[in-house]
Amino acid sequence: MRFDIKASSLPAFYKQRLLHLGDHRLTKDGVIVIKAQQYRTQEQNREDALARLREIIKSVTVIQKARRATKPTRGAQQRRMDSKALRGKTKALRGRVDE
Repeated sequence: MRFDIKASSLPAFYKQRLLHLGDHRLTKDGVIVIKAQQYRTQEQNREDALARLREIIKSVTVIQKARRATKPTRGAQQRRMDSKALRGKTKALRGRVDE
C-alpha cells in the first residue's frame, strides 16, 4: 500500500512531521510504503495496512513534552555518597589476610 504524504488532506504541521520521520518505509518522494501480507485475503491485508498507517499518523500527532533538567536533592546526594563509602569499606575487607 502506498500513501503519498504531500497529496494527503492532513494539516501541514502533520505532513511536515511525517516527512521528517526517520522511518525506513518513507521514500525520498514523500511516499509511505506499507507491505502487508500477514493474512490470506487481500481485503484483510489491506485493512492491516490501513491500521498500521493510522498508527504511524497517530504517532506523529503526539507531541513529546519537553524534558526539563533536574538535580538530585542534597539528601539524595548524601545518601548516595554514604552508600558508596560503605560499599568501598566492604570491598576493602575482602583483601588478602596477612598473618
